[in-house]
Amino acid sequence: MNYKTIQPTERSPVILFLLMVLITMGKYNIYVGFAIKPYMIFCFLFLFLHLTSFYFHRFQLFEIFFFFFYFIYMYSGAFSLYSISSFRVMIGIVLYMVCYLIIKDIISQSKEAVIEVAISYAGIVFNLISLFLYILGLRMQGSLGNGDFRAYGLLLDRESPRLIGVLQDPNFFVFYNTLFFAYFLCNRKSLKNKIGLILCLTTSVLTFSRGGLIALVLLFCLYVAMNKFVDQLKLLGALIISLSLMAYIAIVQLKFDMFGMLESRVEEFSSDGGSGRFDLWGRAFEFFSSHMAVGVGSFNFAEYNFYNYGDSLAAHNTFLEILSESGIIGLFFYLLFVLIVFVQLFQSQLYRTKPYLFLAFIGFLLQMVSLSLVLNDMFFLFLAILSAYLQQADYSHTKVTLSNSEIQSVQTN
Repeated sequence: MNYKTIQPTERSPVILFLLMVLITMGKYNIYVGFAIKPYMIFCFLFLFLHLTSFYFHRFQLFEIFFFFFYFIYMYSGAFSLYSISSFRVMIGIVLYMVCYLIIKDIISQSKEAVIEVAISYAGIVFNLISLFLYILGLRMQGSLGNGDFRAYGLLLDRESPRLIGVLQDPNFFVFYNTLFFAYFLCNRKSLKNKIGLILCLTTSVLTFSRGGLIALVLLFCLYVAMNKFVDQLKLLGALIISLSLMAYIAIVQLKFDMFGMLESRVEEFSSDGGSGRFDLWGRAFEFFSSHMAVGVGSFNFAEYNFYNYGDSLAAHNTFLEILSESGIIGLFFYLLFVLIVFVQLFQSQLYRTKPYLFLAFIGFLLQMVSLSLVLNDMFFLFLAILSAYLQQADYSHTKVTLSNSEIQSVQTN
């Protein structure tokens, strides 16, 4: 193994494509106190086959603070009441960190064009498979009777047929789709990416995820605000036509009461308190108030919640969960990591040259307000992609600087 700081060589797009597709297959895992997922097995097989060519790439500043946050998060478990839960998540974090280094090596040795081709094809495959599984689930709905159930890619939740695809939760599905949605939205000139964008919109709407859909709408509005007026009109027109066609097929041809279901989900928000999220957020503040410095301990919110309130739900808010489990110190370093990501996006001009990275990060943060995502595979993939772009930007800047120095040296001589 080596430490690499030079320009990466080109990696096969097939390897990167397979990695990204497997990362989306979160439902198919082996649970041993924590989930062993398909992409993790793929990562270790890759490491075994490429051990001699594996490199530890230079860490970006945001990665240093990201890892330091996890150190603080694991350290908080040393003071936890439920130490077994903290120990279990510590093993999970170490596994995630190792996989992140492997993912980063694969992506960092891929050129930008290869990364983007892999994202586009992985996004299409992810959404196509999920939509296919959802249709299979709908076909079984009549034979399984009434009540909540899961079948293939379908979750029947309070009579709403929600798409889960290859994941276990419809809300997480939109989170995973955010990277693909942002990429297709910002690179929709090709027919392939236009199809990918329509697929992303279709599957996301079928999740009936209130928080996820609000996040995507806000991302769309932000993207419109970032572009020229003529481009805005073209995009709005294309979106209206696409959504109208989708609505016609779903409502008229398939007899799917989509508007009724969306209306029902909105009405439920006023009566269910955001599926109980408001109560959970209050409990997070309650647990934090008794352990303000380092929190109740990593992965202990659910244990405290079960002991005090009889349910083992997560906080459904990443920032409040971090605050309750690792205290002010943990949240401080996590917010510092978030701030540094924004700083590096702007310093490198990636928010202009690769706006999908900027939009995806905004989308992730918006959804973290209603989801617990202290550890998430897709977020780690995004950070590895961002790190690779920053590394290549640093290399290009260094190359230009050296060339300018050589020219000045020749002129001086």
